[in-house]
Parts: sequence; C-alpha cells; structure tokens
Amino acid sequence: MPQDATTAPDPTPRPSPRLPLRLPLRLPLREELRGISPYGAPQLDVPVTLNVNENPYPPSPAVVADLAAAVTDVAGRLNRYPDRDFGLLREALAGYLGHGVGPEQVWAANGSNEVMLHLLQAFGGPGRTALSFAPTYSMYPEYARDTLTAWVTGKREDDFGIDAARAVALVKEVQPSVVLLTSPNNPTGTALPLDTAAQLCEAAAANEVPGVVVVDEAYAEFRRAGTPSALALLDDHPNLVVTRTMSKAFALAGARIGYLAAQPEVCDALRVVRLPYHLSAVTQAVALAALRHADELLARVDDLRAERDRTVAWLRSLGLQVADSDANFCLFGSFEDRHRVWRGLVERGVLIRETGPEGWLRVSIGTRSEMAAFRSALVDVRAQAQGEEPR
Repeated sequence: MPQDATTAPDPTPRPSPRLPLRLPLRLPLREELRGISPYGAPQLDVPVTLNVNENPYPPSPAVVADLAAAVTDVAGRLNRYPDRDFGLLREALAGYLGHGVGPEQVWAANGSNEVMLHLLQAFGGPGRTALSFAPTYSMYPEYARDTLTAWVTGKREDDFGIDAARAVALVKEVQPSVVLLTSPNNPTGTALPLDTAAQLCEAAAANEVPGVVVVDEAYAEFRRAGTPSALALLDDHPNLVVTRTMSKAFALAGARIGYLAAQPEVCDALRVVRLPYHLSAVTQAVALAALRHADELLARVDDLRAERDRTVAWLRSLGLQVADSDANFCLFGSFEDRHRVWRGLVERGVLIRETGPEGWLRVSIGTRSEMAAFRSALVDVRAQAQGEEPR
C-alpha cells in the first residue's frame, strides 16, 4: 500500500552534520576537488532498500557465532600489528578461486574499492591514463582523479556490450596504462565475453608502455550458467588482473573485504603502495571465518538469480526495456522523467538507484517480499503517472 503523502519519507539525501560537504575556502584543497560531493548512494529510512546491490539474506546464526568466535580469538592480540601480508587469508582465497591460482597471486584490501585504488596508485599516476567503457561503475573516474590519472571512456553498444574491434582500436589510440572492465558490468549487469577480454589484454600488452587490464568481477557469483570467469585467462595473459569482493554474494558488505588474482609481480607492486598493516587482524579473521562457511553463505545465490530472472521478465512484460543481467540487479527504462519515478517509489517505501544512462533506473534483487513490494509500487507509480487508478 502506498504511504500517505503526509507520512512518506523525504527522499532528499542529507549529509551527516559531522561530515560537512563544504570545506572552508582557506584550506589548501586541490582545485579539482572544490565543489565536489563525496560518492555515495542515498541512505534513506524506508522499509525496502534495493539500491546498493547488497545480498538481502544475512549470515545464519551459526555463521554469526563463528564470526564472533574468530573476532574474539584475535581480540586478545590486538595490541600487536596484524600479519601485513595476510598469508593465511591469501591461501584461503586462492583455494576458493581455484583456476590454479596460488597464494602469491592473491591480494586483498578493505573492499574491492581499496584494491582498485591500489592498482591505480601502482600503475596510474601523472602522465598516465585509465580507460573504461561507459556506462560503467561510477567510482572508476574517482579512482583516477584521486591518483592524478587521466580518465578516458569509450562508449558501449546499444545492448551495453563492448565491440571488441572498436575497443582494441581505442586502446591503441589512447595507450592507457590501466584498462578497467567490469563483468558483470555495473550498472547494466552485462557480462564480458572472454574473447573480448583476451583481445584487450593483447592490445594493452602491445602498447609502447604495456598496460594492465583489470576485469572487475564483483558480481561474478551471480553469473548465469555457462558464463565463464576471466580467471580462466590468467595463465595466458600476464597483464590481466581479476578483482572480486565478499560484499555481494558472501553477504559481507559490512566487513569490507575485496581481493584480486594476478601474477605475483602485480601483487608485489601493490605491496609498495599499500598503507602499513592495511588489513586489520579483525578483517582477516572475519574473512577466514566466512570462507570456511562459503557453501552456506553462497547458498542463496541461486534464489537471487531466479528472482532476478523473474524480475527481468516481469519488467519486460510491462513494455519496459531491461538490460540482460548476470548480476544481482536489473537496469530498466526508459522513462521521460526517471527522477519522478524514483521519488514515487520512495514515497511508497521502496528505494532503488537513479543511475546509468539518462532515463534508466537500477533495482537490486531483494527477498521475494521485497521484490513484491517493488512491483506493487512501480505499478502504482506508473498508473498514477498515466492518470489511471492502480489495478
């Protein structure tokens, strides 16, 4: 049921009073940072939050108990610094990834965001360029900005895929030090064919200054059956980096654990730019405990895939365009006034994301009841926009 307009939450995001967005002009802030708001999806108090691609199913009590025990175990040693090279975690992550990946090929940090920042710190910088293909993850240009790396984007096709020939030509033209790809892509959910990734690795390797190719697989566990991982290319392409996260399928967004697989030389380079002891003992303990319960934590992935496919089919039945998705979200459109639709959903207690190309919206896949609330709210919003009574 739609909330009464007098009690509906105000969908206007407000910054925390403790973190003012306007810095005094007397501060020596970098010029390119003046007037810029920090990244972040709206955090609103609504019943159904489907805007940041979280796993809606929390860890079970048994997993929570093991996580708590792991933290308790290290708590008595927090007066000491953690293992700065997190050897046990690298071994466990390598075992989880398979594909012949060894511990020396694994790197981890506080979320895949920090992993990406390490990569741009090591391989980007002044006089260097990072290249990607839009629309894609909105944080990529911020990583480039923060590391003083030039940022260039190519354009995706109408189906949000990447034309391999055009992409290779752009790599040859731009000569990037870093190529950022995403599979499945955010915000579109589009998977990247392995052949396209391989061609871009070869093109970047042939540059005057060879570049690294990063395939961001944050949503890899949600891929449809038969969709391969870029991990299969690691042995043949030494300039390839594949990043992952435990925030999504593992339902550990609050733990902030990201990681990558690459050649050992890549990991050694990242050791140079990381902050000392960047991965806390608590973070390492939580990650190790979660990996011990990988099967249970990933058990709801099939349910989310099925709910995603139902959502795609339902949105298309309304006559909307929906990008093919291998992730735990759907990008759909197009609307003459997407903000009006977004706000109408918020007024009915459902928060999704206003992102992607103009006119499109993205909905994360939630529980069955959450998706039912989304469907009901969207039907109501569209009916109201058309001057009809909701059916």
